[in-house]
Amino acid sequence: MKSSNPVLGRITAAAQQPTYSVPGGQTYEQPAGYGYPETVQASRDVMTIDDVVVKTVSLIGVAVAAAAATWILVPTQALVPTWIAAMLVGLVLGLVISFAQITNPVILFTYAVVEGVFLGAVSKAFETRWNGIVLQAVIATLGVFFIMAALYRARIIRATPKFMKVVIGAAAGLAVVMLVNFGISLFTGSAGPLRNGGTIAIIFSLICIVVAALMFVVSFQQIEDGVAAGLPRKYGWLGAFGILVELVWLYLEILRLISYFQED
Repeated sequence: MKSSNPVLGRITAAAQQPTYSVPGGQTYEQPAGYGYPETVQASRDVMTIDDVVVKTVSLIGVAVAAAAATWILVPTQALVPTWIAAMLVGLVLGLVISFAQITNPVILFTYAVVEGVFLGAVSKAFETRWNGIVLQAVIATLGVFFIMAALYRARIIRATPKFMKVVIGAAAGLAVVMLVNFGISLFTGSAGPLRNGGTIAIIFSLICIVVAALMFVVSFQQIEDGVAAGLPRKYGWLGAFGILVELVWLYLEILRLISYFQED
């Protein structure tokens, strides 16, 4: 299985082998007591579900704090250049973290700050035009996340190899389409049919919301695979990073979708 962002591709692959490797080429043997987390943790500092949860909450908390500061400090006339700059920096930094499998907390918290600035600027711009839209989008985003977590925990939705392949492929395809559409909009000054609030834009946002929601299932499975493989604790940061990326994507798509229905 490959990663969704790609974030935990190496972790997922490692979970399927008796040995695993980390960036730098060093190979580790599967720890004694594989399948028994208590035994593994007694002998080595390993990745756990609880630790990933703490890391995820920490990154989200920093992003929310940065968003709040941006909302308060950035004037309305500076919102668009602020969010474009933060979006570009976040895109580059996110790709570097994903492909280099960076687990340095300083870099990951820096990414969370940048994403927070981006979200704060976008949210304030939307709220300025449509009063109350941000609260609606936040509630809907959290609702979708917890529903997907419950469905995954109850094994109502199972992350089979075929499921993961289809969802990851869909997410990658949508990412390419969105980047191309953004590039075209920069040169033409037009949002285009995918983002102009029309029927096609509504359908596109709905597709993005569904795929973003299903990506949570992929990330949950990859995190569980990493824990089962007994990977070093630092790799929990990649799981937390993946969840943050998916939450940001889901929130933005829900925000856009709500705005389409509030147009005059």
